[in-house]
Amino acid sequence: MASALQRSSPSPKQALRRRSRFDRLLDPEVLKALAEPTRARLLSCLLKCGRPCSVTEVADCCSIDFSMVARHLATMARVGLLSSEKKGRTVWYAAHGSALATRFRDLADAIDELGPADACCDPSEPGDT
Repeated sequence: MASALQRSSPSPKQALRRRSRFDRLLDPEVLKALAEPTRARLLSCLLKCGRPCSVTEVADCCSIDFSMVARHLATMARVGLLSSEKKGRTVWYAAHGSALATRFRDLADAIDELGPADACCDPSEPGDT
């Protein structure tokens, strides 16, 4: 059984060299931006608001220092989680829920295309140590 599994499944080195849609869609910078709790909270606020908000508005509602909010929003805009538009001295940020949902749906579909995770490796098989 172990030899049949080894023949049909690539080794980790072979899998790393194989390019897939998942590799194109997975953006570590997006995940890193979302992993920071304050940014996640700010994104949630903008998604629930449903309209572009100025940095001042977001800072006032979240009780976070203006400069920190500006930095967090700029980071999220840089990785594509938010859009931004500068009008005069004011920067307006918007979260587009449908675009964000499509982005994560596409990533989930790409994961499904790779096949079932349980077909890859059986930790009980000998020789995995």
